[in-house]
Amino acid sequence: MKVISDPHAHVDAASLAGKERDTLRLTWEERRWGRRRVPTTKGREVALALPTGSVLQAGQILVVEPEWYLEVEPAPEPVIAVFPRNHAEALRVAFEVGNRHFSLAVEGDALFVPDDPAMEQLLTRLGAKWERRTTVFNPIGAGPAHEH
Repeated sequence: MKVISDPHAHVDAASLAGKERDTLRLTWEERRWGRRRVPTTKGREVALALPTGSVLQAGQILVVEPEWYLEVEPAPEPVIAVFPRNHAEALRVAFEVGNRHFSLAVEGDALFVPDDPAMEQLLTRLGAKWERRTTVFNPIGAGPAHEH
């Protein structure tokens, strides 16, 4: 079993040429779990032993072996899509979601939150227009930190 302890394999595209691409297809929550065993889409078993606070990003290369490499692929998951009627409603929804320590994503005119009973109750109470969807969830602030 391959143990992955560094979330950043530093490679260029040319070094991947001719190698089999394998992926870890993970939901948003799973991309935040740094310690566990997980199967790849090709059936290989790998162990994640990543530093605390690591968040795996789409397209991130984790391992390069002589015959194959491993790339992070986000998995579609259940979310609630919220369609605010105006800027004020969007800010209110974003504030209330954050106040409950839930993640929020923005895509076009929609806000996405985890499909959770607490979110359903909140959005119903606020009178927001919403619907359930299945999509890749990439919350705001979930990317790598910017270096200054």
